Amino acid sequence: MTQPLDTRSLKNPIMSLLLNRTMFLLFGASLFIACVPARKYEEANARVKAMQAEVDAANSRALEARTSYDEMQQRMEEEGKRLVRLQHDTTVLGTSLRQMTGQYDKINALNNELLEKYSRLLSGDRSENRKLLTDLETVRLDLMNKEDSLNALAERMAEKEALLEDREAKLAELQAELAAKEAAMRSLKDRVSQALLGFEGKGLTVEQRGGRIYVSMENKLLFSSGSATVDPQGKDAITKLAKAIENEKDLNILVEGHTDTDRIQPGSMYKDNWDLSVMRSTSVVRILQENSRIDPVRITAAGRGEYIPVDASDKAKNRRIEIILAPDLKGLYELVKD
Repeated sequence: MTQPLDTRSLKNPIMSLLLNRTMFLLFGASLFIACVPARKYEEANARVKAMQAEVDAANSRALEARTSYDEMQQRMEEEGKRLVRLQHDTTVLGTSLRQMTGQYDKINALNNELLEKYSRLLSGDRSENRKLLTDLETVRLDLMNKEDSLNALAERMAEKEALLEDREAKLAELQAELAAKEAAMRSLKDRVSQALLGFEGKGLTVEQRGGRIYVSMENKLLFSSGSATVDPQGKDAITKLAKAIENEKDLNILVEGHTDTDRIQPGSMYKDNWDLSVMRSTSVVRILQENSRIDPVRITAAGRGEYIPVDASDKAKNRRIEIILAPDLKGLYELVKD
């Protein structure tokens, strides 16, 4: 070990001055070197915060789109239930109409009885005439009441039938629109599968669920460990996908980044798994935009972190990018709302 320098042993004033100057320069250089990394860290941290704000806004838009889709499905279920209730009401009213028709036949019988009594009135005495007139008025009022009830029932039936026809027409329109959307998504799924055929068995799958298409890419196809830079093979797969869907004008694209539960190592440029998943999804979005004519308005980047695993026993499957292709359902939502 080097022994501390004893300045008292310096006899020469010039030597002492040179030593002090050298120590001052070394101290200043060490301060300068320490400042440079801190400044870069602050700049990187500011960029990460800005990107996190963009991601939060994108996640909000994705959540709003999913909420609108779920509300539309619920409204369609309610319309189906209303249609069933209308059909039940129509059946009940039909039964009532048949009953009223039977009553109307009875009214005709009463009317015949009334005519008979009227004939007897013309030939009977006064006391009998008064009784017959009373009976005649009773029968007449009863007849009027029954006719009014029959007319009211007929009007109600006409209104119910018109409403039922309108609901049936709207439901048929919704079903036709949904069928068309489903057929279009099946066709798109086939095109996407064909475009990505060369990546089968390399950590890429294409599935259609709930009216959406899910393109899942494991990290081994896209990223090195702890990195958000897409490998050449992964970039090739993303570019082929972009070309397959770039002409779909009524398609919303959600890119979700997923990680495993391993913690981010100290010294990494990413704060945590949320941060890493967001940066990876953003990298994929940039490749989609740079290699196609896809409208950026239709693309959303989102980070899911470690919280939606697909296999608790296999971390490699949980580290993935999911590209979710969903049809634009604004037109259907307007139909349901109307």
